[in-house]
Amino acid sequence: MPVLHEDNSVLPPSSDAAPPPAALPAGPKRMKSAITGWLRDMLVSLAVSAFFIIFLYQPVKVEGTSMMPTLDDQERVFINKFVYKLEPIERGDVVVFRYPRDTAKSYIKRVVAVAGDRVKIEDGVVFVNGHRLREPYLPDAYEDVRSYPETVVPAHCYFVLGDHRNLSNDSRDFGPVDEDFIYGKAVFGYWPVAKLGKLR
Repeated sequence: MPVLHEDNSVLPPSSDAAPPPAALPAGPKRMKSAITGWLRDMLVSLAVSAFFIIFLYQPVKVEGTSMMPTLDDQERVFINKFVYKLEPIERGDVVVFRYPRDTAKSYIKRVVAVAGDRVKIEDGVVFVNGHRLREPYLPDAYEDVRSYPETVVPAHCYFVLGDHRNLSNDSRDFGPVDEDFIYGKAVFGYWPVAKLGKLR
């Protein structure tokens, strides 16, 4: 091995040092090792993907136009099924829930009021706790003139509306949604490619 002197210079190794081992020739053993490594990596990748899909994210297909223009009919999105175990549901979240009148169906709507909020709708204009709700996601063409009497959202419930107000069946029809029915937050659109990105 090299010898380190006090002046920190390094002398080359002595001639009696063992020569470096020769490279192993390619052969069946090396190929088998490469295939084994590739299969292992693929299985790990599949396991991680399955974990994310089963426990964290789930792809869903939107059916209907009640969330236009945020979400179009047949659009594909990922929902996060774990996020509400870590953080509360908030106003503005786009949530997926079991339809209260038929739990075999799932709906996707936007939360506009949370438990304890006072919510009312006057000629299509939403007020929460006495203040008009800012809704930049709602184009004028999708507004309607329906009203809803002021109500206090019950504990553990959420008032949800579709962004396409004049085509949406939502809390104006079936009331606030119990949090036990909500099982995910829509977080990312992945198809069509033109709408790829985070949902707002």
